[in-house]
Amino acid sequence: MTDHVKPALVTASASRSTLVIALYTAAIFLSATLLFAVQPLFTKMVLPRFGGSPSVWSVAMVFFQGVLLVGYAYADVLTRLVRGRWALAIHLCVMLGGAVFVPLSVANGWDLPPADHEELFLLGMFAVSLGFPFFALSANGPLLQAWFARSGLAQASNPYFLYSASNIGSLLALFAYPLLAEPLSTLSFQNGAWRYGYYLLVGLIALCGSLVFLNRDHDNPVLQAQATEAAPALGRMVYWVALAFVPSALMIAVTTHITTDIAAAPFLWVLPLSLYLISFILVFSERNHIAQATWMKAQPALLALIVLTLALDIRTWLVVDVGLHLLTFFVTAMICHGLVAATRPQPAYLTRFYFCMSLGGVLGGIFSGLIAPKLFSWIAEYPILIVAAALARPAPSWPTAREAGLVAGFVVLVLLASLPGFRDGFAVQPVANWMVWTAVLLLVAGALFSSSSSLRLAALFAAAFIVTRAYPPNVRHLETVRSFFGVHKIEVTEDGRFRALRHGMELHGAQRLTTDDGKPVTGRPVLSTYYHPDSPIAEAVDAVQDKKNGPARIAVIGLGAGSIACLARPQDRLDYYEIDADIIRIAKDPARFTFLRDCKPETNIILGDARLTLANATDARYDLIIVDAFSSDSIPVHLLTREALRIYLSRLTPDGIIVTHISNNHLDLSGVVAATAASEGLIARLYDEDEVPSLDPMIKFSTVMVLARNDIDLGLLQDWDVERPAPGQAPWSDDFSNLLGPLIAKMKKGND
Repeated sequence: MTDHVKPALVTASASRSTLVIALYTAAIFLSATLLFAVQPLFTKMVLPRFGGSPSVWSVAMVFFQGVLLVGYAYADVLTRLVRGRWALAIHLCVMLGGAVFVPLSVANGWDLPPADHEELFLLGMFAVSLGFPFFALSANGPLLQAWFARSGLAQASNPYFLYSASNIGSLLALFAYPLLAEPLSTLSFQNGAWRYGYYLLVGLIALCGSLVFLNRDHDNPVLQAQATEAAPALGRMVYWVALAFVPSALMIAVTTHITTDIAAAPFLWVLPLSLYLISFILVFSERNHIAQATWMKAQPALLALIVLTLALDIRTWLVVDVGLHLLTFFVTAMICHGLVAATRPQPAYLTRFYFCMSLGGVLGGIFSGLIAPKLFSWIAEYPILIVAAALARPAPSWPTAREAGLVAGFVVLVLLASLPGFRDGFAVQPVANWMVWTAVLLLVAGALFSSSSSLRLAALFAAAFIVTRAYPPNVRHLETVRSFFGVHKIEVTEDGRFRALRHGMELHGAQRLTTDDGKPVTGRPVLSTYYHPDSPIAEAVDAVQDKKNGPARIAVIGLGAGSIACLARPQDRLDYYEIDADIIRIAKDPARFTFLRDCKPETNIILGDARLTLANATDARYDLIIVDAFSSDSIPVHLLTREALRIYLSRLTPDGIIVTHISNNHLDLSGVVAATAASEGLIARLYDEDEVPSLDPMIKFSTVMVLARNDIDLGLLQDWDVERPAPGQAPWSDDFSNLLGPLIAKMKKGND
């Protein structure tokens, strides 16, 4: 070969190498972007069928992790058993098969969910509607990396850098959806864009496979991934599964906790998932940004702070609380994923490695997303996984039989000491709160001094949780009920004056039990919270009753504790529309609340999503429809769209009105409601109640809007403030909604 030919060959080889790397990176990046874009896109399509419940996101995550596992298993089998050209042909057929299901839509026959077992119905809906294209996409990551490892390029010996590209694509899609796609486009446009992205990916995969398997050197042994080590043993694979289990399960548990017990602010669920992806990006990158030893040193102190805040129910500032939980989760994910990455096999076993990681992720998701909500009436999975995170720390050596025996004996003693509290159903008032605090502080301090032993660290943390669950400080009586729609807390205030119903941190009703001088309250319940006698909702009910010559017909969307029943007169007809069967049981139980029994025992309660059940109530006509489902921050968006308003209007009498209770800690919904009402030819008026000192600590001041066809229908409410849509404010519809706008509007109002 002449000398002038050699540089040309080297240049050609370098150009081919650059092209192959660029195409494989682009294909993996696009595949990951489509995977993470389809999750919020399709979940948003099905949310209205489940009342906007945040549990839909948890179940959806379990589904996506499960299908990802199947895709990884398929990639492993295809890589090990099928030659390159045939593997390419088979996978292209699979990708084209997935194209049959686009554009995306909910499959026929899956419109109305059942009254129970919503999780299984939701999994079936996702599987039938989305399962095959998601399966096809999920195989691309490991499959393309395995193909790249057979490319014969110098970089082929370490294809794991492509995994970072995959997670970067996932991360960008995760943030781009709520910040760009949702506020700037409709569901129809997003569906179309995703469809053409899928078609583009099929072409990229065909090109990537062709460059590796259809060139003239495709049978050269150098193109086959070489293995100089034995196949991973079963114990090593179980180790990968266990380490992947902890951060996956912890991610869902952290999300559930911060969106239930701290603040259900919009988009807060994005943060744990993004940190989960970032941990993968960092541990699989070629640069070691922070040493593993640094994460190991920081974790015990962070876990100790989490144990204290959870066990003693400590609250500080929102940013501090959320930041602590997220930082602790991220450090734990970096440790677990770092240990997984450090023990990864050679590229020949790459697909098996990813299968084990995916299996751990699926099992973690199943535990936190499906099993825990059925087993526990509170978010018990979070403390359990904090203990598991302590156990997942690498120990210098296995504990001796003597150490294990001492730890087991200690746990037994703690359980025996806690039995009286468990026996009395968590209603035992500690002799003094300081005793519980002292015990917890000593246990946590002991854990920090024992951090070199993961077993002792985990045992002492577990003891702290057990003690405070048996003897909760500062709580007179606590009962928790967990359903698909969230965790409901029925608690008696420390002074014994009120029994309150909370959904997470949000108050959904409270009943006075004793007077200020300690005497039991008898007779008709005294109203407080958002429904006190001078509240906007009470004023709206009065206005309708004043306007009617006879009985008023009232529909209320959202039952809560049933407080509004005490605003109705004996001759009025009252229908509640409630999606959560557990809420109905709580409101009907006179041992908990007596609003229904003492004020309106003949109240009719219709179980199911209000929009669907109202649409089916073709004979119903109401003088007043109260939409009281937005005080929680996980709002059911589908109850505020143009299509929802049309249903409400079809169920109103000619002079009937709609009242929307839009009090919210994080969202200013007044502009959205005004714009949507105007799009349907309705006028809107607002009553933003002034907060004034009150002797009743349970009184909550509300923001309420009334919608009517004309001013005369408002009656006594004509003095409420006229609310007009702001310039540029788009009405919400089933095809377009945007939580970012109301979030920004609330922040601006808070700064004014």
